Amino acid sequence: MAAAASKHIQLALALPARLRTFLARYPPASILPAGANPETHKTAYQEETPNPFLPMKHPVTGRWHDPKYSLRRQAELVKMAREHGVEELLPFTPKGTETRLRKRVELGLRVKGTGVGQKVKGHKHERQLGVKMEKRREAMLAMPELIKQWKKVGRRDWTKFPK
Repeated sequence: MAAAASKHIQLALALPARLRTFLARYPPASILPAGANPETHKTAYQEETPNPFLPMKHPVTGRWHDPKYSLRRQAELVKMAREHGVEELLPFTPKGTETRLRKRVELGLRVKGTGVGQKVKGHKHERQLGVKMEKRREAMLAMPELIKQWKKVGRRDWTKFPK
C-alpha cells in the first residue's frame, strides 16, 4: 500500500510545476482518498469556480464572469497534461483533445464542403461534370454496337437510322 502511494507521489512530482499547481487547486474526484465524498472534499478554489475553464454566472448579481484560465492557458495546460498522460484528470475544456477532434469531424477543415454532409457549391460546369461524364461513359460503351450498325446501313441511309 505504501509502495503504491510513494509511486503515485513520484509520478506527481515528475509533472511540471504549473500542472501540479492546477491539480492541487482543482483535484479531480478520481484522485481523492477512498470513500471520500467529492462534494465535501472541495478546495476553496473549487467552491469559488467548479470548472475554471468555463465562464460562470455569478449567483447573486447574475452577471457572467470570464473563465479563471484563458483559452491560451487552457491550451497550454492541456498540452502539458497530454504529454505527461494525465489529460483525463483535467475538467472539461473546449481546448481538450476529444472536443477538438469532435469539432474537426463536425466542421471539417474549415474549408467549405469538407464537413460531414456538406457539399461545395461550385460553378455550373463543375456541378454537372459527374452527370456529363456518366453519359459520355455510357456512349463509349455503346460505341462498338453503333459502329456495326453504321457500317450495315451506310452513310446515305443514316437519317433513317433509329436513335
